[in-house]
Amino acid sequence: MTTNYIFITGGVVSSLGKGITAASLAAILEACKLNVTIMKLDPYINFDPGTISPRQHGEVFVTDDGAETDLDLGHYERFIRTKMSCRNNFTTGKIYSEVLCKERRGEYLGATIQVIPHITNTIKERIMEVGISYDIVIVEIGGTVGDIESLPFLEAIRQMVADVGRDHIMYIHLTLVPYINAAGELKTKPTQHSVKQLLSIGIQPDALICRSDHTVPLIERKKIALFCNVHEKAVISLKDVDSIYKIPGLLNSQGLDDYISKHFKLNVSEADLSEWEQVIYEEANPIGEVNIGIVGKYVESPDAYKSVIEALKHGGLKNRVNVNIELLDSQDVETHGAKLLNSLHAILIPGGFGYRGIKGKIIAVRYARENNIPYFGICLGMQVALIEFARNVAQMEDANSTEFAPDCRYPIVALITEWRDQNGKIKQRSEDSNLGGTMRLGGYKCQLIANSKVHQLYGCDVITERHRHRYEVNNCLLNEIKKAGLHISGYSIDKQLVEIIEIPIHPWFVGCQFHPEFTSTPRDGHPLFTSFIKAAFIYQKN
Repeated sequence: MTTNYIFITGGVVSSLGKGITAASLAAILEACKLNVTIMKLDPYINFDPGTISPRQHGEVFVTDDGAETDLDLGHYERFIRTKMSCRNNFTTGKIYSEVLCKERRGEYLGATIQVIPHITNTIKERIMEVGISYDIVIVEIGGTVGDIESLPFLEAIRQMVADVGRDHIMYIHLTLVPYINAAGELKTKPTQHSVKQLLSIGIQPDALICRSDHTVPLIERKKIALFCNVHEKAVISLKDVDSIYKIPGLLNSQGLDDYISKHFKLNVSEADLSEWEQVIYEEANPIGEVNIGIVGKYVESPDAYKSVIEALKHGGLKNRVNVNIELLDSQDVETHGAKLLNSLHAILIPGGFGYRGIKGKIIAVRYARENNIPYFGICLGMQVALIEFARNVAQMEDANSTEFAPDCRYPIVALITEWRDQNGKIKQRSEDSNLGGTMRLGGYKCQLIANSKVHQLYGCDVITERHRHRYEVNNCLLNEIKKAGLHISGYSIDKQLVEIIEIPIHPWFVGCQFHPEFTSTPRDGHPLFTSFIKAAFIYQKN
């Protein structure tokens, strides 16, 4: 089997939506019964996004095999069935690190290490490693054509023609066609200049996707085709839409998938987009609405909670409910109190790190618990729920996490190496344990407890969900909390670590140590988010 490669570049300005476009294109090709995957090549020097502030880069999307990746991989998994892995995302920093490690080991036999061929060869190797088992690999190049940082990636994909043949390569350029209000017309010149920059690098695009807040008329598309040396059928108008889930249909209606299949000489089925049509129908025909509050500390940067926001919307789709999301700064809740939460029908506290805003989150948990408002705690959100319950129900007044208060009397949450009971006795772990003080990343199995709410929701005994955290619930202090009415409804498969908590007497109060938002999709939803939105709708009606 020969793999075909589609390279997607961006021009004119950043933030045009290459990730959504790549994911939507993959969704169409998958609907043609092709085996498709997507890669993201990021030009920044960081090894991965794991240490970048969410304010700058948005969320870190975690794959099942434990890679910390760009948030665009979340878009990919939400649009296609193929699961991403550590191989689907790499940065300039990771490539240089790999090359330098080889150089230090003497693998280059004393050669002078250069961008060409050593860096570009490594980039190509990474791309072709992924392509072994797929019909089509879509590769999104981060940044904008003209950026210095992206040049090694662009040179590498130019060279790919010599490696796999021009018949198996397609270049798609995503560009902006701005509408000038004063002139009352669309302007194609920025697109022409952007393509000229690509040509100067040695890449002739095969198709152009033109982003605009207006439909690009046929006359402008013909002009673009003429000046950019692209077939008229390959100039696609991608206007702004009110739902990203309409984009696969928009691209399909203009024949992009047909153009691609002819380019690669593929005999494929007509795209079956019925599942996406159902998603659009559910989105356009709600039977009600709910207000969901996300209480966090990066609320000025919604991309920091991208997967959570999308998963809440998926829950709304499955219930035919429009979800209005309010991002609330936990420090504002700490300053102004629970009155900021009065208009909410449910409260969610997402994952995070650090002490800032913890008091506000605890206030939000208590307000939800005492007023029977649906509450969903994810990762840190579960941990603060435990702390609040321990303090205000189990009478453990100094309960805390050692992340925030290392010397607290009741370390309800701590690194495993710090676990101790209320008498100060340290819990000893076996010597072969490697969990203490390390980040738990990727998919782990969880054993659900029979007759619990979550067991009923998932409909099975064992689930696999993704983690990204260091601190764990302290088993040494669980007895007093369980006696006070909190139930542990999910454990790690070895029964050593708490995965899920719930309060049975509360209408809907669930916390999980993992990140279920990473496995939610618009077509399938996720049982926890679907149930959470349903509970919010019931609360709103009552």
